[in-house]
Amino acid sequence: MSVERPTPLNLRELQMAQLTRTNLTDAQKEALAATAHAMADAARAATLPHFRKRGLTSDNKLDKGFDPVTVADRNAEAAMRAVLAAERPDDAILGEEEGKTEGTSGLTWVLDPIDGTRGFISGTPTWGVLIALQDVDGPMYGLIDQPYIGERFEGGFGRSTVIGPQGVSPLGVEASAALAEATLFTTFPEVGTDPEQGAFNAVRDQVRLTRYGMDCYAYALLAAGQVDLVIEAQLNSYDIAAPIAVIEAAGGIVTNWQGGPVHDGGNALAAASPELHAAALKLLQENLT
Repeated sequence: MSVERPTPLNLRELQMAQLTRTNLTDAQKEALAATAHAMADAARAATLPHFRKRGLTSDNKLDKGFDPVTVADRNAEAAMRAVLAAERPDDAILGEEEGKTEGTSGLTWVLDPIDGTRGFISGTPTWGVLIALQDVDGPMYGLIDQPYIGERFEGGFGRSTVIGPQGVSPLGVEASAALAEATLFTTFPEVGTDPEQGAFNAVRDQVRLTRYGMDCYAYALLAAGQVDLVIEAQLNSYDIAAPIAVIEAAGGIVTNWQGGPVHDGGNALAAASPELHAAALKLLQENLT
């Protein structure tokens, strides 16, 4: 008597069995959001004891240039990873400080324990903790958390809110009517390479107001309806994945400078409306020489 053996799953079937945004239940979405908030709480507890404290030192991750990392960065990522180890051990993780940890669920958490460490060591409250959840198609949920101010911007799974000192408020982009009336934010006056700088300057010269040095807080303000455009160059995935989720949930648009996906990193253009995005994208492409 022969025994019929089950047919092993082929690769396509295995992929289909993994979690994606299309097969998550409402209960699973709630649990995933709760995990994200638990990580943000843990990161707040790890970062705030070091913020604006005298004697904080930083290491430079670059041989040339300056890319600081502090004990607060390392402790915050470790704290978030500890939450995931307890609650979501099968998920993959991509973190700025500890790199990639493979998973089997089909979901990946993209973590930046302190986006804006330069701001952190300078005492400015523009840094933030970035947490994104993505599948093969990119970010589906994200948090931008500013621990010192106590603001947490959330987007995805049907949510688009900011929780802060004034309570809970809905997020929503609010675009200026034309590029000439727009407000543009970026982190550094020096944007990428010389050609990338020239392309950025072409947009800068057409808008009403340009502000610098905002780190991830610029993306939060765009989602909150305060900013029209954010343009940055040479980002990593952990710099942009959470802002994509928050801004898209608020009705905005985020792409690379070619109009394609940017969740894997690169040059980012975030806009409050398709019209402003198209106008800025045209200038970037025409002047990227």
